[in-house]
Amino acid sequence: MTAQHPERVLPAAVLWDMDGTIIDTEPIWQQSQVELTDRYGAEWTHEDGLSLVGSGLERSGEILRDRGVDMEVEEIVLWMTDYVTERLQGGELPWRPGARELVEELHDRGIPTALVTMSRRTMALVTADALGARGFRVVVAGDDVERPKPYPDAYLAAAAQLGVDPTACVAIEDSATGVASAVASGAVTVAVEHIVPLSEIAGGDVHLTTLADVDVDRLVELTSPALAARTETANR
Repeated sequence: MTAQHPERVLPAAVLWDMDGTIIDTEPIWQQSQVELTDRYGAEWTHEDGLSLVGSGLERSGEILRDRGVDMEVEEIVLWMTDYVTERLQGGELPWRPGARELVEELHDRGIPTALVTMSRRTMALVTADALGARGFRVVVAGDDVERPKPYPDAYLAAAAQLGVDPTACVAIEDSATGVASAVASGAVTVAVEHIVPLSEIAGGDVHLTTLADVDVDRLVELTSPALAARTETANR
């Protein structure tokens, strides 16, 4: 903690990205892209898949169509969503280290959480349902907002549904697109690097490589300076 903002500030809520942050679905999404492009004889590389991490599904669909997948964008989105959802429903969810434990501890400590994802609601609910009563109070999915990440709409909607100021919230993200969305909403943003490298240039208030050793007290320790600074700015 800094000398300037030594106080311990609890977030009004913690807003969670899903893919790559809570569950490790990015490899499954990328496999869906490989299988779909193979079906149409379209060229697709691992780097192409990485370029879509954190993007809205409609943008991904547009790019895949432009590459030669002869389907409408909505058909591509539904095909990929069904592909990933079926694999998630087929077994234990691929939880990211420390994520589930932190969501559940936040619930036990009375700090509300929301799931904020660009995946479709049908898929988001698979994750939300797996956490049950110790999970999210609110789910905002890609088909709930008009503008995808990096626009702030999904995070603003989640904060509004929880009845809290977004600048009093902490958002947790793993992609540059997601970080940009959370930052634009005003939330204190924790960037947790996963598949795609994240530099501090990408934005965010706190940069981590894992949540494996982050409990609620550690999260509060990391984010209190930025939350306190936002409160100070708002009170001026």
